[in-house]
Amino acid sequence: MEMRAILDRLIGFETVSPQSNMALMEFIRDTLATAGIDSVLIPDASGKKANLYATVGPQDRPGVMLSGHTDVVPVEGQAWTRPPFEMTEADGKLYGRGTTDMKGFVACAIAAALDAARRELTTPLHLAFSHDEEVGCLGVRSLIDMLDGAPVRPAMCIVGEPTAMQVATGHKGKTALRATCTGREGHSALAPLALNALHLGADFLNAVRALQARVAESGRRDGDYDVPYTTIHVGKMSGGVQVNIVPNQCVLDFEIRALAEDDPQDLIAQLRAAAEEIVAPLREDFPEAAIEIEELWSYPGLGTPSEARVVNFVKGLTGANGTIKVAFGTEGGLFSDRLGIPTVVCGPGSMAQGHKPDEFVSLEQLDRCQAMMAALLDRLESGL
Repeated sequence: MEMRAILDRLIGFETVSPQSNMALMEFIRDTLATAGIDSVLIPDASGKKANLYATVGPQDRPGVMLSGHTDVVPVEGQAWTRPPFEMTEADGKLYGRGTTDMKGFVACAIAAALDAARRELTTPLHLAFSHDEEVGCLGVRSLIDMLDGAPVRPAMCIVGEPTAMQVATGHKGKTALRATCTGREGHSALAPLALNALHLGADFLNAVRALQARVAESGRRDGDYDVPYTTIHVGKMSGGVQVNIVPNQCVLDFEIRALAEDDPQDLIAQLRAAAEEIVAPLREDFPEAAIEIEELWSYPGLGTPSEARVVNFVKGLTGANGTIKVAFGTEGGLFSDRLGIPTVVCGPGSMAQGHKPDEFVSLEQLDRCQAMMAALLDRLESGL
């Protein structure tokens, strides 16, 4: 089955993160089976989603793992001019949700595995496809648990997120958090006698902005990133029922995207101290006053040394001279941090097209990815 036909099928599965990806995974499993490739499905607790792991070639030695996620972000509220879950071609581009992020790479990896099954590999090719990456790299963790107990782990990993086929050695880690502000409700006509939780939220938001300003001015820097310092960003603020009620609760969802050299726990501790400074003077009159910060989920950053074997290996496959670092996160940090698997990020397309209406990947980028896969199979056939 050719790569474009595989990609066409993948785009047709509406694997938005909250929805099931089982039909897509069963398609991949069945497609691999036509070439005699066995794969393992690792379902989640609901049985509606799964990861997939497969090995082509010798089973008793470490090989090269190709990793990608199968979920996509929603299309609601976006002005698409083409059907998002049908692959369409125009002007040298393939359109559809997930073409860039990142079913284009997954299709190339599947096609490479089908080709690999016809060869005599001396080093194996591993496929690792996961779910729920777009909501915090959540799904891949059960796959990592499986590999943690396996007798053989991959020697290296290529995560195929879109880098325009450049070799990326690093990305920031991410911690998602929630601040819940508790005040006291009351009638708006007597607003000064109540404690407005939205006002507490606004004060906390200002504390977040002040910490970000300090980090931007005097914190650690890494010039390989577009934003060279750790970022702290509030993405959602909610509270209140109607205008004549002083609200008693306000919730802020925010994130920290940290350089490898920065410990997000230090920043969280500073924000907890700032929260206490906000509410402490209020407790005499409002004992229930509080701003509580909880961690929702996190994943580590990726920081593969530029001289690492995996970096030189993938540069040799692509013909790249240098390396980059990317602003977005991947499961690569988890493979590296939890399993010690040397990892880089390299895949077709640009994240500038990801998460947008009329998402696309160019045929030129897919051709370059397939050329990388062909070079990889040659190496796996002759030996690393």
